[in-house]
Amino acid sequence: MLAKKRNPFSKFLVLWTGELISLIGSGLTSFGLGVYVYQVTGKVSGLALVSLLAFLPALLLSPMAGVLADRYDRRLLMLLGDSLSALGILFILICMLLGDAQLWQICIGVTISSVFSSLLEPAYRASITDLLSQEDYTKASGLVQAAGSSKYLISPILAGYLLRVFDIKLLLIIDICTFFVTASSILFVRRSLASQRDQGSASSKGERGPESSNSERVSASSNGEWSPVSGSMRDDFREGWHAVAGNRGVLVLVLMGSVITFFLGFIQTLSTPMILAFTDSSALGTTLTLSAFGMLITSVFVGIIPMKHNFVNKLCLSLFGAGIFMAVFGLRENIVLICAAGFLFFSMLPFANTSLDYLIRTNIGNELQGRAWGLIGVISQLGYVAAYAVSGILADHVFTPLLVKGGALSGSVGLILGIGTSRGTGLLILIAGLLLSISAIILLRIKSIRALETH
Repeated sequence: MLAKKRNPFSKFLVLWTGELISLIGSGLTSFGLGVYVYQVTGKVSGLALVSLLAFLPALLLSPMAGVLADRYDRRLLMLLGDSLSALGILFILICMLLGDAQLWQICIGVTISSVFSSLLEPAYRASITDLLSQEDYTKASGLVQAAGSSKYLISPILAGYLLRVFDIKLLLIIDICTFFVTASSILFVRRSLASQRDQGSASSKGERGPESSNSERVSASSNGEWSPVSGSMRDDFREGWHAVAGNRGVLVLVLMGSVITFFLGFIQTLSTPMILAFTDSSALGTTLTLSAFGMLITSVFVGIIPMKHNFVNKLCLSLFGAGIFMAVFGLRENIVLICAAGFLFFSMLPFANTSLDYLIRTNIGNELQGRAWGLIGVISQLGYVAAYAVSGILADHVFTPLLVKGGALSGSVGLILGIGTSRGTGLLILIAGLLLSISAIILLRIKSIRALETH
């Protein structure tokens, strides 16, 4: 407990700052590759494939990463994950320096990066639990989401401007260089915690009862450092699964999370090609940045004024609103309308994410947090995988032909949405948004999820 009493939030802020810099760099690469692939291939499916390969390996490996986060030093795992993930970006950069990178080369690069970045998320989430007390969880969650919004707030407008003057190679170089800042912040926190180990070990031993002294499974020292524990990986996976499945409310919430991410995956994949179909990359970057201000504002609000009660109601209300604004996002080829709808859509997400984070975190023990979050990440985000897999195909081969000139819906739905190459993707986003709102209503009526509030 000593480590948590010695200015723990300042250590979290150092770690958070490093992740903020890393996320900005990743956002530059993500934006640049999205524009590059769509302009080269002219197909939504090509962009969706890159998004899928950038996401799927990290998702599938996250349970293993969660186990590692409970067995070994979480800050070291973050350091390794961030540094090694840069290899994939470096591969793409080399291919571009030798000539125009092909789609298959970009796919290889983003896959390599995704494999190693899988170490980051469970270790980062579990480190927050190491460093902070329960009353600081919602504040930390708000700041984490504010950092996450930088990929949409800072990176797009910066990348859009840079692409007007330079090409994508500069964005990749900047992303690779952000590793050094991130690595420094992780090493600082790790050394700071290590320096307190000897000071806290005597008092922490005095606080431990006979149960902890005899247990082979206890691996957390008083400063939040983690060391290898006995037992097999299979045991760790089993314990992580029991932590999730043992509480019916947590399991149902995680499964519903997969449904929610399925609908959210459509706007993530299709927003770039929808906007690029009638404007350029600079306007795209500006639009995404202005939209993301909604996430920044509400993330800072949650960070300053922590949420305390009615988490289930807030979760469902924010998801319902996100669905409505998502539907409006795809309604017309109007940048002002898209920016306004995007702003309101993003403003809903921090309330939903904070509520979801709190309901799960307070119902799972700290000693199981790493492996539990790894499994939760896989289950809840399978919806993204499904969305990335089908959105490009649906957009290119089903919805776009319906709303071009002479298309089957051009004389009916086209009168409302308009006709053109962007209107099929707009319709797909609109449908997904309405289904998200319906899911929020269903979520509100599930008793096992409401029971999580009483924990």
